[in-house]
Amino acid sequence: MLELWGGHECTVNRTREGYRDQTVLSGHEDRIDDLDLFAELGCRALRYPVLWERVSPYPDRAPDWRWSDARLERMRQLAIRPIVGLVHHGSGPAHTDLVDPLFAEGLAAHASAVARRYPWIEDWTPVNEPLTTARFSALYGHWHPHVSDERAFWTALLNQIDAVRLSMQAIRRVRSDARLIQTEDLGRTYATEPLREQAAFENLRRWLTWDLLTGRVTREHGMFERIDRHGLGDRLRAIADAPCPPDVIGVNHYLTSERFLDHRLDRYPPERHGGNDRMAYADVEAVRVLLPGPDGLDGVLREAHARYGLPMVVTEVHNGCTREEQMRWLLEAWRTAERLREDGVPVQAVTAWSLLGAFDWNSLLTRGAGHYETGVFDVSGPAPRPTGLALLMKALSSGDKPPPAALGAGWWRRDIRLTYAPAPRLADDPPPRRVQAPAAGPSLLIVGDGVAAEAVASACLWRGLDYRRIAPADAGFEPDEVLAFTQPWAVVAALATLDDPALDPWSEACAGRGLPFMDVSLHPQLHEALDFLIDGASDVRPAALRPLASAAE
Repeated sequence: MLELWGGHECTVNRTREGYRDQTVLSGHEDRIDDLDLFAELGCRALRYPVLWERVSPYPDRAPDWRWSDARLERMRQLAIRPIVGLVHHGSGPAHTDLVDPLFAEGLAAHASAVARRYPWIEDWTPVNEPLTTARFSALYGHWHPHVSDERAFWTALLNQIDAVRLSMQAIRRVRSDARLIQTEDLGRTYATEPLREQAAFENLRRWLTWDLLTGRVTREHGMFERIDRHGLGDRLRAIADAPCPPDVIGVNHYLTSERFLDHRLDRYPPERHGGNDRMAYADVEAVRVLLPGPDGLDGVLREAHARYGLPMVVTEVHNGCTREEQMRWLLEAWRTAERLREDGVPVQAVTAWSLLGAFDWNSLLTRGAGHYETGVFDVSGPAPRPTGLALLMKALSSGDKPPPAALGAGWWRRDIRLTYAPAPRLADDPPPRRVQAPAAGPSLLIVGDGVAAEAVASACLWRGLDYRRIAPADAGFEPDEVLAFTQPWAVVAALATLDDPALDPWSEACAGRGLPFMDVSLHPQLHEALDFLIDGASDVRPAALRPLASAAE
């Protein structure tokens, strides 16, 4: 049976501004009751941090287990399995970093202490996304130690791989059956003909976390010679001679994971321009330009299965967007996993990531601007508020029908996805796979015939929300009769004024049927109001909403 897993965004990353801890930013640091909320969603397992930087920030002081003790014990009481992470996009405490020769030994010592403290824990992810973290820290210089050097990049990657190997050795000395669930971001790179070679390089490099751990990076591997040129051949041989293959491949896949490289710079804004040492090119999301579109999660899971033949879990599913698009992205991942299981591909679980939302990922955590995107819960208020994703998770875990707003095609399956002039695949790229979007469910009912109703209809069209529209006095029917005939999942009253007397009969009729109801005039909170409606709010009124920066965001 396909399992539903979860995880809150728990990155502790370091920049020149210092450390930023997502667990603190989301408020989970002080809310152990969040775990009860997670259990109510139907989560069978949680990716959960016992991070080196948090437990042992000072090498001359004893570890502080108080926070982890309480949370892990509560998870045991709730019958939730933890998948313990030890470093999550971090570089360790202040006395070390990813290019430090002692990084791996230091993390292994922390792993040993955690395993001895919690010998009942079976599943582990010592280092989250080693390749991605090495790129952001030592190739692009976004995170500490802010290096942009290829040798430093390979060193950071191998140090993290060694940290995984040594950590699992230490953990298995305590519990011999401990499992390694190794996560990594996985997409595919497409390109124009002049950039075929660069795309091929990136499509081989993307596998390195798992290739290294499975002992595949020997002299015959396509990356061996390049890494060896930086004086790291002996390290590659040592890793290949003592591999640490994952028990489970953890695939993190985002809409930004698949890239398109284009030598025609004039087609793209300057901030998309980059290049290698031979050619300048634009690097953009493949979903915004490729026609037909990229293969997405279905494609990369099939590729990973063909390459490794190991059990797999989709270990991060999150889409920072309007609510129905967040829900569609999770539902598509779930349906993809179900379809692959039917085809004999061993996908064991799908993980709803960012249960409490995420902060400042729009800048890759390089700026502490406080930019917040909601997750399964919205923590921007005084207490976590369940969103439509919570409704969807409960439906998936119980086998119920998904909420209506989750049905239909996500924006990545519609023409609005194309931001740039469409570009084709190369002839030897994999042929596109057809993915059937869930059929649309019940419609949203818009009551109104003026400017406000037109604005709501336009917003629904932009968001791919199926709707019906009716004037308040159409055919003289009573609201309850209209609801019985149209069977909407929610009603939006978009009349000329918010105190229109025609509102009350609709509000009362919706209350009688348990339908979400919203009255709204033309105002900049329209999109957030629709999000609240999708979240299942029974009576959404503008006065209760937070201000929106932009109705188009």
